[in-house]
Amino acid sequence: MEGSNKNTITKAHSFSVEMFPPRTSEGMLKLDSVVKALQKFRPEYFSVTYGAGGATKQGTRDLVLRFLKRDINAVPHLSFGGTTEEEMRTILEEYREFGVRRLVVLRGDLPSGVGMSTQQPHASDLVHFIRAETGDFFNIDVACYPETHPESDSVITDIEYFKKKVRAGANSAITQYFYNVDAYFEFTSQCQKEGIDLPIVPGIMPITNHANLIKFSSACGAEIPRWLRKRLETFESNNDDLCKYGVEVVSKMCEKLFEGGAPGLHFYSMNRSGPITEIIDNLGICAVSLQHNSENS
Repeated sequence: MEGSNKNTITKAHSFSVEMFPPRTSEGMLKLDSVVKALQKFRPEYFSVTYGAGGATKQGTRDLVLRFLKRDINAVPHLSFGGTTEEEMRTILEEYREFGVRRLVVLRGDLPSGVGMSTQQPHASDLVHFIRAETGDFFNIDVACYPETHPESDSVITDIEYFKKKVRAGANSAITQYFYNVDAYFEFTSQCQKEGIDLPIVPGIMPITNHANLIKFSSACGAEIPRWLRKRLETFESNNDDLCKYGVEVVSKMCEKLFEGGAPGLHFYSMNRSGPITEIIDNLGICAVSLQHNSENS
């Protein structure tokens, strides 16, 4: 990548990767190869999604256990959607027995077909519940939204909801993905003014498909800047070139995030390794990690 500077990345910059539980044996075999490809870069952990309304609850558990049996640091997502308090106690106890020490706690999406008027417990409720049940056993990550949650009335309201999760016992946060670096730094600045001083890790979505990106971004409230949207439109007939351009854009964005003090990166992989591998290689995380390990061996 033109302009990349691998010397700018230091040992303090870690990264993690989000996966979703495959629904077929073929999908699991593919995921195994994806994880193997990414493991060489020594990610801090692989997180495993929970599905809308806990739709992949069993799949999440099984994939987390599969990872742990292979000495892969696995972090399950959890939400109260579709889960009773008693069921949640059982899940937490089982994860403790597995040796899980970290959780990603979310409000979660409503299952398909459920009206928006249905009352959904907030993530802060689950964070509070986990702390009441397990004390400080788990490190808890929560979500936050540099461009505001699509259901929030205002930036102020959004930060107040985030603050509730922090007060309930969150240790760190992962953002929704974005392509506007200024939005991230404005958000972290506002959080600091509100006394929120926990690590806020940028969520990174590689660009691999124009139509899907537009669809996902519209649903989750992530803005695609006009200049980027228009540039991506020129690649609609050539997805290979779109992916190459996407890697370049996202790599440069990650460099700016690190230069500005971001504590790490959390990649939304969509169970693919190729784009993440190229971005990480551009950033030089692997080379620094390998060098550090050799110096301490």
